[in-house]
Amino acid sequence: MSLDSSQMARLIDHTWLKPEATGADMRKLCAEALEYHFWSVCVHGSRVALAASLLEASDVKVAAVIGFPLGASDGDVKRFEAETAIDLGAQELDVVINIGRLKDGDDRAILRELRDIVEAAEGVPVKVIIETCLLTDDEKRRACSLVIESGAQFVKTSTGFGSGGATLDDVRLLRSLVGPGFGVKASGGIRDAQTALAMVEAGASRLGTSAGVAILKGIPAAIGNGNY
Repeated sequence: MSLDSSQMARLIDHTWLKPEATGADMRKLCAEALEYHFWSVCVHGSRVALAASLLEASDVKVAAVIGFPLGASDGDVKRFEAETAIDLGAQELDVVINIGRLKDGDDRAILRELRDIVEAAEGVPVKVIIETCLLTDDEKRRACSLVIESGAQFVKTSTGFGSGGATLDDVRLLRSLVGPGFGVKASGGIRDAQTALAMVEAGASRLGTSAGVAILKGIPAAIGNGNY
């Protein structure tokens, strides 16, 4: 795996989604994103405007979570949330799929909801979080098929609020299901350079993590130990 720190930075959505996150936390997150040139910051909708103002005229994007973290909001609510986030300055959306309806086998409702959000996004990239820790492999296959059909750009493993985060097996499975040209975002539990490099090697094209700074600082040692 021949990724240096600057290349890894452009794969990272620098994330802070704890409910107690303050304005000061957001300013720190954005300052780190500017310093290390992360691809984006990923924040709650109520923090999008602040992040957009702090990152204005930079190459760091603002990603907003939608229907987070449960995915159980009504589809119309998710669409409104997506439209509002874009109006406030979001340049990417991370949307939680309706996990219960997926388990019900209600693929028509899932597809309609996702298509509505993609339509509302008007070209803004949409990443769909399927919460792999709660799904069987068959449900993961169905979810990936629906995400592709919806017109979204990424399938994402986890919210980080479930019973587990990204695993190498899940990233490999998602990559095999969506093919080489579709986005796969690994998130949840990625806290060090070795794990980050392994996720990319397994097929992740984006990483969601709150440990981006530590990951970048650990890249030289992780590569130097001969594993990558």
